Amino acid sequence: MISHLAGTVGTIAPEGAVIEVGGVGLLVQCTPGTLATLRAGERARLATSLVVREDALTLFGVATDDERDVFVLLQTASGVGPRLALAMLAVFTPDALRRAVASEDVTTLTRVPGIGRKGAQRIVLELAGRLGAPGTGGPGEAGGGVPSRLGSPAPWREQVRAGLVNLGWQPRDADQAIAAVETDLADGDGSGDGTGPDPDAAVMLRAALRKLSRA
Repeated sequence: MISHLAGTVGTIAPEGAVIEVGGVGLLVQCTPGTLATLRAGERARLATSLVVREDALTLFGVATDDERDVFVLLQTASGVGPRLALAMLAVFTPDALRRAVASEDVTTLTRVPGIGRKGAQRIVLELAGRLGAPGTGGPGEAGGGVPSRLGSPAPWREQVRAGLVNLGWQPRDADQAIAAVETDLADGDGSGDGTGPDPDAAVMLRAALRKLSRA
């Protein structure tokens, strides 16, 4: 298993990034929140998990070891593959997932595109007691925050739009959700997410997903 990568960020695309390690460019599939921390040409470290299939070797990367461990555990639930596990970590922090599973909050889990009520019930049943208690993960997870950004701020609107589309939302719905979030920002309503004059893309992605889940 490749547990982490440390190298120079080559290119960044909506679904992943190329990390150059020892002269080799490795394509890593990432959550939008993780991509928001990367800057082309700068060094970065990603916690990774290599998923082996008969026709492909796919490397998935997240910002923290805790996210990586949760990513692996999520896939032990029936019907949860690597892409759905990555989508779950795009919508929720590891501690938010721990709270949802521990409290059997099926409705919250169905906010993830691709998870219906029966699928959420199965996840709760099969992962109960296995993800650990909230606050047991890595630094910065207990408060439901996002990883620190590396380098200068990213243009969050395009990153959030790409993230929503990659999670299965229609572009029109994504644009409407982003507009609603921008309205909240203009009104000074950060909804307790720690948004400021320079919003973080991962925080804004979760805010947009909340808008979509209420639609």
